[in-house]
Amino acid sequence: MNIFANQCQASMNQTDILDFLKQEKYDIAIIDAFNPCTFFVSEKLGIPYIAVFPGIFANSLSIGLPNSPAYLPAFASQFTDRMNFLQRVQNTLMYIGSYVVEGKIQAIFDSISERHFPDGFRPSLRDLYQKAELWIYNVDFSIEFARPLLPHVQCFSGLRAKPANQVSQDVEDFIAESGDSGFIVVTMGSMISTIPIMDLVKEMNLAFANILQKVIWRYNASHWQEDLKLAPNVRLMDWVNQNDLLGHPKIRLLVTHGGMNSLNEAVYHGVPVLGIPLFGDQFDNLVRIKAKLMGEYISPLEIKSKNFADLIRKIVENKSYKTSAMKQSVIMRSRPFPPDRQLLGWVEHIIQSGGGGHLRPYSYQLPWYQYWLLDVISFISICVAGIVYLIVKVIRGLIYLMFSNRKQKQS
Repeated sequence: MNIFANQCQASMNQTDILDFLKQEKYDIAIIDAFNPCTFFVSEKLGIPYIAVFPGIFANSLSIGLPNSPAYLPAFASQFTDRMNFLQRVQNTLMYIGSYVVEGKIQAIFDSISERHFPDGFRPSLRDLYQKAELWIYNVDFSIEFARPLLPHVQCFSGLRAKPANQVSQDVEDFIAESGDSGFIVVTMGSMISTIPIMDLVKEMNLAFANILQKVIWRYNASHWQEDLKLAPNVRLMDWVNQNDLLGHPKIRLLVTHGGMNSLNEAVYHGVPVLGIPLFGDQFDNLVRIKAKLMGEYISPLEIKSKNFADLIRKIVENKSYKTSAMKQSVIMRSRPFPPDRQLLGWVEHIIQSGGGGHLRPYSYQLPWYQYWLLDVISFISICVAGIVYLIVKVIRGLIYLMFSNRKQKQS
């Protein structure tokens, strides 16, 4: 976030570009909500904006979504929605910690607001989050745990997942050699085309040599270590059309880092998953895949050739993983409207209705003490305390009168 803030200062200084964009008079901006700077740029341009978040509800606290630590796992907790008592205690503490962390993140961007907005109108990052006309999350409840949303929060995942096209002939010939065993796809996402840790590469390569399936591994062949013999059933490719491969009838497994787009494509095509989480939301994403019974995950630090090969065989040979993957595929594919049509419809609705003010709750305008009902709780507590005090005083008075009358009669 410090890097984003430094980049944002530089971006906001590009006055020529900002002035040009202002003159274009755009109706709306669709922004990447993972980078907070996009909110400041849109606000500076005076353009209403729709915020698109790339994954699970990691920033739910910032936008005021209803949250309950009882069944909604905090970001990075790696819990499911079914927690035992100790997990709920830990989850609650992580929620409290999330408020602190979020406050520190937002404080990083306060200097941008102070420097580039006039006195009397210096929005905080939280203000800009809550000003979004619409929030779009790249998730689907075939993967994500069910949770309450607000009217201006929508989920459109699987925009890249679609019916598969035929793969190239040379790839098809390689797959055909697998016979009934099929093939698996190994890719660690767009950010990591080559695994830099050679010990891990060696263990994975040896594991692939001990399974029946053919392996299509996205790996930059020019970076392959010359003295390491490639497993005979493995084909290295600099780039793969993951969607088309996952839609192939002989696909058996996707080995992935756990990025949301990869998981959405796996769900769409009903392909079991073996995850190797590396950073960010990938750990939580794969917890959800395991909770949906359509895959497993393993830390890269724990990978040895034997346990990795055993895990591959377990998922491929145990048909329950494929059954669960197909069940989630039905959930995703049978949505009332395709995600691209939903997205287009909502964007048009926001433009035609002049914004999404009718979708945002009034809670955004409440002070924090009113939102948490602290004023109401204080009032009720004072009233109850007052009533209890009066009752005690009356009872003490009656007791005093009773003893006084008794003493007078005895006298």
